[in-house]
Amino acid sequence: MTGRREPLDRICNIIRSRTSQAVFLMAGPGIGKTALTEAITERLAAEMIIVQIHGSSSLASVPFGVLAPYTAELNAEDSVSPVAVLRSVWSYFEKLKGGKETPLLLMMDDAHHLDEATASIVADMISAGWASVVAAGRPRPGLPQPMAQLWYDGLADRVDLRPLNRDQIEEVLAHALDGTVPAATVDTIWSASGGNPRLLDALLHDAAERGVLAKRNGIWMLLGPLPSDGPKLTGVVVKDMLRRSAEEQEALKLVALAGPVRRKVIEDISGAEVVRGLLDQQLVVESSGTPADLRMWNAMFGDALRGSLSVSRSLQLLETIRGQLETSPAGSEGRLRAVEWALECGLRVSDPDLLESAETALAHFRNRSSRTMAARVTDPELLPRAQAVQARALFNDGDYAGAAKTADGCLLQLETGEGAAAALMVSLSAHQALGTPLEVLAAQTREELRSAYGNASGRDSPEDAAGVPDKPWWDHLLCLLEYDEAGNHEALAGEVQELRSRDSGAATDGALRVVGSALLAHSLAGGGRAVQGLNAALLAASELPALQGEVFFFNEFVLGRLVANYLALGEWDSAERELANYASGDPLSAAAFAGNLQVLRGYSLLRQGRIERAYQMLLPAVEILRLQDPLQMFRFGSALGFYVAARLGDTAQASRLELDYKDSPPGSTNQELLATAYAAAASEYLSRDGKGLASVHTLATTPEVSARAGMLLELLAVCWDLGDHSVIPLVQSVAANVEGRWADSMLTLARHWESADADALMNTAATLEASGFVNLAREAYARASSVLDNSGERRRARQAVALREKCDHELGERFREGQFIAAAPAVHLTRREQDIVELAVQGLTDREIAQRLMVSVRTVEGHLYRTYVKLGVRSRDELATALPH
Repeated sequence: MTGRREPLDRICNIIRSRTSQAVFLMAGPGIGKTALTEAITERLAAEMIIVQIHGSSSLASVPFGVLAPYTAELNAEDSVSPVAVLRSVWSYFEKLKGGKETPLLLMMDDAHHLDEATASIVADMISAGWASVVAAGRPRPGLPQPMAQLWYDGLADRVDLRPLNRDQIEEVLAHALDGTVPAATVDTIWSASGGNPRLLDALLHDAAERGVLAKRNGIWMLLGPLPSDGPKLTGVVVKDMLRRSAEEQEALKLVALAGPVRRKVIEDISGAEVVRGLLDQQLVVESSGTPADLRMWNAMFGDALRGSLSVSRSLQLLETIRGQLETSPAGSEGRLRAVEWALECGLRVSDPDLLESAETALAHFRNRSSRTMAARVTDPELLPRAQAVQARALFNDGDYAGAAKTADGCLLQLETGEGAAAALMVSLSAHQALGTPLEVLAAQTREELRSAYGNASGRDSPEDAAGVPDKPWWDHLLCLLEYDEAGNHEALAGEVQELRSRDSGAATDGALRVVGSALLAHSLAGGGRAVQGLNAALLAASELPALQGEVFFFNEFVLGRLVANYLALGEWDSAERELANYASGDPLSAAAFAGNLQVLRGYSLLRQGRIERAYQMLLPAVEILRLQDPLQMFRFGSALGFYVAARLGDTAQASRLELDYKDSPPGSTNQELLATAYAAAASEYLSRDGKGLASVHTLATTPEVSARAGMLLELLAVCWDLGDHSVIPLVQSVAANVEGRWADSMLTLARHWESADADALMNTAATLEASGFVNLAREAYARASSVLDNSGERRRARQAVALREKCDHELGERFREGQFIAAAPAVHLTRREQDIVELAVQGLTDREIAQRLMVSVRTVEGHLYRTYVKLGVRSRDELATALPH
């Protein structure tokens, strides 16, 4: 009854209170009307005499047909008399009541199939108060007029039952599956089922039976597309089709095979009345455009219906409609479906149509279909583009070796034409996914392309002001990637400026400018110049529309760097807004890049100090990336997951994620440096032997990091989180040269920390908290409490502790019951944590505990904070009841 409790309570309350004599429950097919009426019957069975009446399409034209069980004693003449039928039904009801005053309730399912005569009888009963009625039917065609009129006159209530929304689907999955269900899995199942409970049940059953829905490390993953040919879903389709007339079945098959298809095409073949009937029954849906298109009410239902047809029957239907399809195409999706249908029937399709449809299928992440169509292209002029499409489809499916080989094979044929830069980006991404360093790739690519085209290009090359031939487009692209890898934003900026100042008219120029600006944005952020980087990222984003339809994922390439700039600035809300806008604007792409998006969200939460929420985001993200990782973030995500698991004390998950991190190939330099730092910090949280902290210190002194002020500041913040206050003077000097609110906040905290001015620390903490830097505010309050305690100001010290705990409360969210079962860490307190907690429960202050155990106050605070997180408590008052026994 997920999502149905509120209407259940509402309907039962209406019937009990007699505020209305009737309730009309309206919902489309499979939404759950029958399940809800059964629940109403069960709840009211002890209070009322319940009579059930089921509408039937076969009896819809028979007067009083559904009332036959209650009119069996009438003769032929009286069986069509409204008065005689009413008396007979009422006599039957009186016998049921047996002289008792128990109220009577008519439960009517499929009431939209009632004949007019029966509807009039029921309306008379309601108006006379003889019985209460719950009538369940479909909004289209709706209830018969005599009953509908009661609602218009205010004599009946109407309750509309909607499809399950995303949160309700998530609730269903949480109850049905023992473990964590990541957002990507929820989104896919919600989209496929359309919130229809009947389809949801069939899809879950078939997916589990096929092993497509499987549990990996406590996370429920979809290992492939949801099956449309499973027995449960096929059974739903077959049962539904048996209820339809022969004309309706024919029209539904045509829409399933051709959709989206022009409405007029189906009307010309099956008749306008049949189409109206299908629309009324919500079996097909109509677009709002002109001319209108028809498609099946649910894509999975349509796929299952197509799968139930033999090839010969499909070909017969294609011959019926083929002429109309050729003269009335329904957009790119309609043309794609027409090509797929023709191929399914073994017919020949022209190369231009094959290539167009392959590109459309690729845009919808229908990778297998895209590869199949692109592989059939033989025209020498179209073949390179077709191979580029195949390469991207293979990349989407995780076949990086196949993608690299296919992309390499088409690069020389594309030359400087449309799609060349995108194909090279796919090639480089595939080779990097296989573990080849960019340095090696760049050298190999230059050698191959120079051998084919010479030093500049295969054609006449433009010259610069000095008369020197310009570099070929591929050399520009490789230089951009190399400068980014080296963190050389000066050279990168020069290359971008050169690309923007020239106007060669080449098809590759747009791609080069977008890639260059996005890389420059990321490089500037790492160098501490995130404001300038943000401007570069926004410029790249503004130029993306010109690259729509390219085989490389330019949108996501820019998005990741735009979000990274917002995070470097400390603009958490802006980063989340960009991710949310992307997901809502392009759900198909968001599903394909789900793991990458979740890593970015987890990284954002980690930067904010919201460790438990980051943990909930990163663990499922790693499992998704294990299957599909187009942006090559698995190693980075594993390192972040290792860090948050270790910080929360979940040693089992931390050990597993450490192996994932170590076993994966290195990513780009920026990601690799951060991944190395967070992995070292995670090791320190687990062992506390100083080795992990020393590794972070060593990394911070390397030229690769020291030249990137923004990254260096992040590493120093990691050291500070580990309790190393020796980095605070360096934080001051570095933060002063880094742009953004986060760096300013770090600088302010570091200055007041060193001054040990309690008043300044308290003011700073309040300002940081109000600005959204709650984790930094927490540190300021903790420092202030220590300073105040040391100076003997116990009352103000306790106030600072209370404010620090308030920050802990906001940062250390507890796991929501049922939402994160599998990955919830087992509670394990170290011996030192146990000692500190025991003294805290006895009422000792942080300073008294420190003196008793001969450790620093800061050590006590840190251990208590980690204990709060492990135990899921907010303050000392909750410790005693939360301690493991």
